[in-house]
Amino acid sequence: MNASAVRGFWSVVAAFLIWGGLPLYLKALQAVPPLQIMAHRLVWCCVFVIAVLAGRGELAPLSLALRNPAHRRRLLASGALISLNWLTYVWAVANDHVVEASLGYFINPLVNVLLGVLLLHERLTRWQWSAIGLATAGVLWLSWQAGAPPWIALVLAFSFGTYGLIRKTVAVEALPGLAAETALIAPLGIAYLLGVQWLGQGAFGHLGFATDALLLAGGPLTAVPLALFAWGARRIRYSTVGLIQYLGPTLQLLLGVLVYGEPFTRGESLGFGLIWSALAIYAFDNLRAVARTARPLADPGAARAP
Repeated sequence: MNASAVRGFWSVVAAFLIWGGLPLYLKALQAVPPLQIMAHRLVWCCVFVIAVLAGRGELAPLSLALRNPAHRRRLLASGALISLNWLTYVWAVANDHVVEASLGYFINPLVNVLLGVLLLHERLTRWQWSAIGLATAGVLWLSWQAGAPPWIALVLAFSFGTYGLIRKTVAVEALPGLAAETALIAPLGIAYLLGVQWLGQGAFGHLGFATDALLLAGGPLTAVPLALFAWGARRIRYSTVGLIQYLGPTLQLLLGVLVYGEPFTRGESLGFGLIWSALAIYAFDNLRAVARTARPLADPGAARAP
């Protein structure tokens, strides 16, 4: 692994460590209603990313994205989806559902595969179909155990999966795209925050300096891991990225069980076990595909073959 790939690897690891530790940040804001946290995160993320782009003299891609009607419509849709994802996650952490939220990000890669089949008409291998079947069995088992579907996990997985699918169709880089989609939704967040401040129900400026600082930190906490991920993912194998991504939900699960004392019953462990088995099959199939692709390159005679 060359120096660039090593830096890329650790950038991606750092991104998922930050995402995995988000419950610690959100628990520190338990006195703030989830909708206010989400609105602050949206607004300050927009401000932070635009400031970074301006400092680097890279506002042109943002302007081009917002002026293109097709891009603007898709970025508005992706902005709405990521806002739904953020709000669901904040609500889940505030209401002691960190374990179920982690489940959403465990099943997200398999949701991405399923969306690829349904909407992009991609073909799956037998191993991938087996992984989806096992994950579906795990979700059904957890639903039966709880008496209801794990809706938090499903909303998180499908909102983020659909968000990624839309962003895949927009030819805009990560930071200008994030700036554009948050800029399109931010007016709603600003109007809401001004409204609650006017009603005397706003948290900002009323719960102390520490709370204000944490709300402001929501901007870089949203943008920095995304930038690290986008930078690092270009420098390492995508299959490696696929394996590292499980670091985030694993940390969330450990925080939920070991730090916040959320229950993790034998029945839940069986459901999670089915999903982890599905992820293992999916990862194995990805690594097998990479090995098949790399093998001819390793054969000196392959380049000379007709």
